[in-house]
Amino acid sequence: MNKNNDITAIVGAETDVAPLGRDTPKPAHELTAAEDRDSVDWAAVECSPAFRELLAAKRRFIVPATLFFVVYYFALPLAVGFLPGLMSTRVTGSLNLAYLFALSQFAMAWTLAALYVRAAARWDRMAAQIAASAPRIEGR
Repeated sequence: MNKNNDITAIVGAETDVAPLGRDTPKPAHELTAAEDRDSVDWAAVECSPAFRELLAAKRRFIVPATLFFVVYYFALPLAVGFLPGLMSTRVTGSLNLAYLFALSQFAMAWTLAALYVRAAARWDRMAAQIAASAPRIEGR
C-alpha cells in the first residue's frame, strides 16, 4: 500500500495524475446527475422565451451567412466556367478579374469570421443570462 492508501500500487504511484482516493469533494464537472444537488431544469430552459430568442438570433445570422458564403465561394468557378471572357479581363498588368475575385474570397472569409465572432459574443451574453436565471432542480 502506498501513502495515499491506494491498494493498487501502479495506479496510486507517485507519478499518478488521478489517484483513486480523494480527500476533497468532486469538482462540479465530475458530478453525476444523482450527485448534483443543484442541477438545471433543462426542459424548463428549453421552453423559455429567452432560450427560444437565443436560438432565433443564432438562426438569423448563421443561415444567411452560410448561404452567402456558399454562393460567393461557388461563384468563382461558375464564373470562370461560364464567363471566361469576363473573368480573363485584365485589371492591371497580368492581374485579371478572376484573380481579384479569388483574392476577394480571403477578405470575405475574414470579414464573415469577424462578424461571427461579434455575434457569438452577443449570444454568449444571452446564454449567460439564461444560465444565471435558469430554474434549478433542488436535492435529488
